[in-house]
Amino acid sequence: MKNLKIVIGSDHAGFELKEKIKKTLESLELEQYDMGTFDKTPVDYPIIAKAVAGEVADGRFDRGIIVCGSGVGVAMTANKMKTIRASNCNDIYCAKMSRLHNDANILTLGGRVLGEDLAAEIVKVWIQTEFEGGRHQRRVDMI
Repeated sequence: MKNLKIVIGSDHAGFELKEKIKKTLESLELEQYDMGTFDKTPVDYPIIAKAVAGEVADGRFDRGIIVCGSGVGVAMTANKMKTIRASNCNDIYCAKMSRLHNDANILTLGGRVLGEDLAAEIVKVWIQTEFEGGRHQRRVDMI
């Protein structure tokens, strides 16, 4: 887990939560890179989502985390890219299952949906859960 390279980004609605998540990643001693945005000035979420997803799709980073108001728009955008499996998770169970069974390589979160403590726990579980493979690999291959 400590060798994971994480790319993170947000729009203006997710900026504050993204900054908190960066601290969680630091506590896990993970290498991370912030693709922006860097303040609350309005920005179109697809720009950030495409940038983060592109870094993961091209193999420069192992996984990505994207935050917008709900997490939905950035998930939809990221999932348009080949090899991306973005999952919008609002609870720990979904975060765990998105990795265990679906090998999600991007986690999306809602800055207007989640409190920072729950978001931190979701991120920790998502980072620490390994893909189970086996019968799930065949299904991931079908995506």
